[in-house]
Amino acid sequence: MNAPAKTEDFASSIPAGVYAETVLSVTHYTDRLFRFTMTRPQGFRFRSGEFAMIGLMVEGKPVFRAYSIASPAWAEELEFFSIKVPDGPLTSHLQAIKPGDQVLMRKKPTGTLVLDALTPGRRLYMFSTGTGIAPFASLIRDPETYEKFEEVILTHTTRDVAELKYGFDLVEEIQNDELLKEVVGDKLRHYATVTREDFEYRGRITDLISSGKLFTDLGVPPLDPAIDRGMICGSSAMLKDTKELLEKGGLNEGANSKPAEFVIERAFVG
Repeated sequence: MNAPAKTEDFASSIPAGVYAETVLSVTHYTDRLFRFTMTRPQGFRFRSGEFAMIGLMVEGKPVFRAYSIASPAWAEELEFFSIKVPDGPLTSHLQAIKPGDQVLMRKKPTGTLVLDALTPGRRLYMFSTGTGIAPFASLIRDPETYEKFEEVILTHTTRDVAELKYGFDLVEEIQNDELLKEVVGDKLRHYATVTREDFEYRGRITDLISSGKLFTDLGVPPLDPAIDRGMICGSSAMLKDTKELLEKGGLNEGANSKPAEFVIERAFVG
């Protein structure tokens, strides 16, 4: 495995139109998941929920992949939540980064998991599996989310309990933040499930939606297109199945150019 390029290697190799930012912290959750923060370029603007192309120089060439920005639009640092793929073109190298290393980022963020792509509603569901929680990590820490919705339900499904820790850390971070906890109040609800271990809530989120158990557990009525809105991020199979369930509930898919009742991020899976 090639080690990530160090600062001195970047000076002569940074591609045009690309930021080179410094890694500030790295947290390894499991042998499959890690979180890292890096400096935010001066003048870099994005909407909470968008993604950016981030990368490293590997064998003298830049390798980029789409990553949701997990930090909210107001944050001074940029945060990302990543899976580790042993032979992945990027993640096999990215998982070895340490504070002080540099990471590349293209200058234009984009994405559909943004509040602007939804029509007004009262309850917002964020359906995520695995690292698909990353864009919602941004949105649940953005005050605008709570200005637009009376109730925000973050669902996160993983294989094992250990893989849920990032989501629980996020909620605890909000509860311990003097400013955010006042804005969020009791509007945020966190519904975490696992598929391979014993836990309070078990099962695929699609099964829990179709059986109605999700709504029973939360004490809320079934999906209602008049008040409910949804965002979906996860594996390709999860996207397809959840989309079908939301459409069955009467919700229509939206986009930046045509806001509607739910949106999907198709730029990546994970």
